Amino acid sequence: MPIALNSGDLPTVAAAQVKRLKRGAVPQNTVALARYLLGKVLVREWRAALTIGRIVETEAYLEDDPACHAYRGATPRNRSLYLTVGHAYVYLCYGTSYLLNVSSEAAGTGAGVLLRALEPLQGIDHMRRARKITSVLDLARGPGRLTAALRVDRRFDGIDLFAPGPLWIGSDGLAVGTIGQSERIGVSQAADAPLRYFLAGSRYLSGTRALNE
Repeated sequence: MPIALNSGDLPTVAAAQVKRLKRGAVPQNTVALARYLLGKVLVREWRAALTIGRIVETEAYLEDDPACHAYRGATPRNRSLYLTVGHAYVYLCYGTSYLLNVSSEAAGTGAGVLLRALEPLQGIDHMRRARKITSVLDLARGPGRLTAALRVDRRFDGIDLFAPGPLWIGSDGLAVGTIGQSERIGVSQAADAPLRYFLAGSRYLSGTRALNE
């Protein structure tokens, strides 16, 4: 069932209809998925409200990638990376921030796409309360801020992001413009791999000006 968005809350996508992604229509390839998810929307359902943001920045982490959590094989911690494409892998980074990834290959292959930044679209007051800030530009600019704004933690690890639930990914039919590409941010292994993707010109990116150009 599509969700009718409130045009008063969504000045950039007035009266849009968000439809949940279907697994059969989604690329089962990490790099392709990292690009495909740009412009899609991440929906967090609450009892009385929706919190929605447009995905504007992603990073790909491949199975044979030293920076990927699946590089040394499956563990209880990273098991969600081995699920079929479209499941959430949530982990605690440096003991301070949860990061949200999307499993990106066939079941049994460990790889994922990190969601790095959102453009807030709806439920902005909820995001502000969660982050305890008022700047819309900074609500979800960065993977730790993104999860804090949507109150996503390890409870969401392993859930199907293409199925009904409290957290899912959909599309409002936005035609994506230019996709930028750069090296990833904040990794020590394979740091120069050009596996970060973003919507060029977005004001909500987490990278530096040099990376975003």
